[in-house]
Amino acid sequence: MTGAELVTAADVRLMQGLAQRITASRLDLVNSEATFGELAWNWGMGHARRGGTWPRRLWFDGGDLVAWGWAYLPHRVTRADGSVKEVAGANLVYQVDPGHPALIDEVIDWFDEVAAGVERTVSPSAVDEFALRRWAAHGYRSDQAALADNGSWHLYTERDLADVADPALPSGFRFRTAEEAGPEAAVQAHADAWAPSAYSAESYAGVQQTPGYRGDLHLLVEAPDGTMASSTIMWFDEVNKTAEFEPVGTHPDYRRQGLGRALLLDGMHRVREAGATQMTVACLGGAGHPRAWGLYRSLGFRELTRDAPLIKTV
Repeated sequence: MTGAELVTAADVRLMQGLAQRITASRLDLVNSEATFGELAWNWGMGHARRGGTWPRRLWFDGGDLVAWGWAYLPHRVTRADGSVKEVAGANLVYQVDPGHPALIDEVIDWFDEVAAGVERTVSPSAVDEFALRRWAAHGYRSDQAALADNGSWHLYTERDLADVADPALPSGFRFRTAEEAGPEAAVQAHADAWAPSAYSAESYAGVQQTPGYRGDLHLLVEAPDGTMASSTIMWFDEVNKTAEFEPVGTHPDYRRQGLGRALLLDGMHRVREAGATQMTVACLGGAGHPRAWGLYRSLGFRELTRDAPLIKTV
């Protein structure tokens, strides 16, 4: 990792600050993995296990952060069920202030250096035409695997909170916050929804320490038998009065019962009471992943932008 330092909690706060500044003027130019909430979630849940493979570089203009790159280098993921996933390539999450577009070339050069010798991927916003031209000039091409029906590209969606329907849960189910239910229940809710998962008590402890996490905005649905059947975290950017759902998941045994819809509606009511006026959420956009986008669309979310996944092979 020549010329690179590892991502710290202080770095994440600076990155969130840049996300807030761009959100204020051009929300569509905030990369879907570089939002206020996504940054906190990804760093919080993973830094204890994977932080050693997360080099970063920051660019400043005076005292302001105006660009950053955060590389995910090859690593091994060990899940709770004992299965192991080997990640052989490198992925970049980054953001460049629209007022300093030329820095994209320095970001690309840095990524090519720090991830030399392995396949490299990145997902800029599809509306960032200048950045897309510069990535192409450096040899990056559309990632057809990521763009396939079952691929990994994301839609970034939003809706206002002026008119939110009331939630309705099936009989015997109830809403709980993580503050009320406790850490064990919060961890199990996520692990069940995303099984097989590497999420753990250590992961959740990291999430709780990130800027923007609030236990009263970490919402769960408890089933009659005590199972935490569905959960989400809402990340509230008080500067822009914008909130984000990340993540959202339901236990496989409790899907298709309307729990996700009720969870999101109740969450929007809660975050509106906290002062938010706008809600965002990113979801897989391929035709092979219709359920999440179908749910969000039925709740009034509209597409703001989408990923343009790129790849550079070795």
